[in-house]
Amino acid sequence: MTDLRGNPVASRSEAALAHAERALWRMVSYYDTPLADLDAASAADPGWALPPLMRAGFLLTLTEPGLLPEARAALRQAEALIAGATERERAHLAAANAAADGHWARACALWDEILVDHPRDALALICAHLFDFYRGDAINLRQRVARVLPEWETGDPLRPYVLGMHAFGLEECNLFPQAEAAGREALASDPRGPWAIHAVAHVMEMQGRHLEGTRWLEDRRADWAVGNGFSGHNGWHLALFHLERLESAAVLRLYDEFLEGEAAQAVHVQRLDSVALLWRLHLLGIDAGGRWQALAASYAAAGADTGFYAFNDVFALLAFIGADDLARARRLLADAERRDELDASTARDNLAMSREVGLPLMRGLLAHAQHDAGEALRQIRPLRAIAQRFGGSHAQRDLIDQTLLAASVQAGQRGFGRALLNERRLGKAITPLTEHWARQVQG
Repeated sequence: MTDLRGNPVASRSEAALAHAERALWRMVSYYDTPLADLDAASAADPGWALPPLMRAGFLLTLTEPGLLPEARAALRQAEALIAGATERERAHLAAANAAADGHWARACALWDEILVDHPRDALALICAHLFDFYRGDAINLRQRVARVLPEWETGDPLRPYVLGMHAFGLEECNLFPQAEAAGREALASDPRGPWAIHAVAHVMEMQGRHLEGTRWLEDRRADWAVGNGFSGHNGWHLALFHLERLESAAVLRLYDEFLEGEAAQAVHVQRLDSVALLWRLHLLGIDAGGRWQALAASYAAAGADTGFYAFNDVFALLAFIGADDLARARRLLADAERRDELDASTARDNLAMSREVGLPLMRGLLAHAQHDAGEALRQIRPLRAIAQRFGGSHAQRDLIDQTLLAASVQAGQRGFGRALLNERRLGKAITPLTEHWARQVQG
């Protein structure tokens, strides 16, 4: 049998296929998690390996070290069923195992091999797309989707989400007009497309279109703010547009609405936005009340394990710095350094991410917290040219430049601060936030 896009599957249960299709929609749309649908698919066909493979893929794409045992258990379940699987499903097992072992680039290469033969395999596409993002591979973030998009039929219900992925890849490659056009095209087919809404918001952020960006997200609240895993991240984008206008009260209100609390900070990828927003306010000298302490407590309760993904480690460190718990921040850095040494004999992709960007950035941020602005600049400034190597988006990594602006003022290196601002002025429209930093740099 085949699924709705002609991909071969080992199951002959129509019920199992229907549940798996629903789970796949959830994985690309972010409307609820796919886990209950995958349980139903396995119940309808206990011998089918693909549902546990989908479970493993979903859990791995959350980059949450605490979920790794559950992902590995799902992979063991799939391995026990693989004798009856199709070649495509066997290939998915190899890719997911590579991702679980920390070989993210290898996993993406294996998913890409699946896509060559099965360009409408949405599972391979969403998993590879997310790990392209986590690895900072902007080229494949765009080109991997471009290689398969023409194969997707216009009427396929998942095509708008694929087009939204393409829009995001275009934006991260600085192809802003094309990205916006692709995002708007996707939303014309399905307005409930968080990737597309998010991609267009990124374009407006990068171009300094803060008033238009606010309207863009506010007018579409019903399509992203309720029941969607992207709600916190799009709420963060809305807060960034207000921050560009220095509307701190609105920023804190949006933080409380979208980024605070147990549900909004369940996993690292969600906590990142909370940290990123509060840190920007911190650099502006704006008091966040007890929000830092609550956020740091969230990290502590989850167990801020280092060494799984360097990008997450940096934001965990910032949470403790923001809560003024420098002792814990130092312990976190020491743990990251120790794990780096332990991983030295492995080929895990995080090792390079940590050594090239993560650890020096953590050292620089800690120096900044300890009022050693000169050391912060020495550690962080060289990272601007390579920061994409540890993942994240342009908007997320702008935290680095804003920290460097603050450090340049504190260290009296105003020439470097002016150079950063010159670059910023030519790259996007001048906003009140840019004018604020210009005043600081001018003294």
